[in-house]
Amino acid sequence: MPEMLVWAGFVLGVLVVAGTAFSIIGALIVARRVDSWVTAVVDTALDHAFLVALRGVDSFERRDWFLGWQGPLTLVVRLTIWMGMLVLGFALIMLPGTDGDFAAALEDAGSSIFTLGFAVPHGGGGQLAAYVAGFAGMAVIGLQIGYLPTVYSSFNRRETEVSLLVARAGTPAWGPEILLRTHWGTGSSDSAPVLEDLFVRWERWTAEVAESHTTYTGLLRLRSPKRNSHWLTSLIAVMDAAALHLALAPGTEPKIAARLMLRMGFETLNDLARAMKLSVPDLAQVSVATTPISVTFDEFAQAAATLRSVGYPVTETDEDAWPNFAGWRVNYDRAALSLSRMLDAPPSMWTGPRRWPSQPTAPFRPNPGRTRNRE
Repeated sequence: MPEMLVWAGFVLGVLVVAGTAFSIIGALIVARRVDSWVTAVVDTALDHAFLVALRGVDSFERRDWFLGWQGPLTLVVRLTIWMGMLVLGFALIMLPGTDGDFAAALEDAGSSIFTLGFAVPHGGGGQLAAYVAGFAGMAVIGLQIGYLPTVYSSFNRRETEVSLLVARAGTPAWGPEILLRTHWGTGSSDSAPVLEDLFVRWERWTAEVAESHTTYTGLLRLRSPKRNSHWLTSLIAVMDAAALHLALAPGTEPKIAARLMLRMGFETLNDLARAMKLSVPDLAQVSVATTPISVTFDEFAQAAATLRSVGYPVTETDEDAWPNFAGWRVNYDRAALSLSRMLDAPPSMWTGPRRWPSQPTAPFRPNPGRTRNRE
């Protein structure tokens, strides 16, 4: 290999190693979202691969099973690409020490990065590159080993609240169902304390998701263990429940907790949509007049009628309540629909269409058990 190409390869190798290091540090260490082309390419490529592979699968149950592999595969493929880029980069750096023999440089780089030790570079420059390569390989693998427990710890904390919501919202989750079941479950007692506790817990849950899922975007595609259950549809359901309560019963508690939960919720959904490079409007410019929502007035009226049928303390007519509900929903409608479509969430009600033919599914309601009076 001509000497000019050897040193050009050396410079290219330095750039490849530096770019890979930036991607690794940004993805695993920096405590905020850092855009990395490696992460973006892997996520986009695997998403397209799964989309093409599952194009003929109409059953959500089968799709959900296969999509459960997408998130973990993203983590594995990203690590593989990082290690491959390090091997290539250090092989180019070691070219001058092998007199332009790329095969020998590749052997030295692989032996050093994976700490195998079967190839020992000679010369001060080659040995220094081998030491740096060995350190880089151990550092990347060590960081990835520490990264996985962090990711799955956040996943487990997320799924705890999602699982607890199943009894309140059904599967797939739906906002009106939360209000209906809470009021029906409390009987003649006041459901306000129960709802307030729910909204307070989900405000904190949403804040944790905002911090973890924008920093470690791989969490977005990790699906819930239970079929038809999903963290995103659960969050949308709680937000819809808060918006419905504020619109239909504005003078009834909990008012502050519902507002705070909604505020945290639509800020989080819009941040997550931007982290996935989805187009969402600026919250300072959205309004019902210029940005209509996906939920229709008839759907809203049907939900309100269902709540009235169980005695929910509705104080507003549908016509008076609709502008208030739409005013809340418009803040997160676009982000909720875009994320639900991109993440192939269960086709729950009020979450828009998916990337495959599907119909919105109402939450499952088990038959009430019979009770027998005991004397």
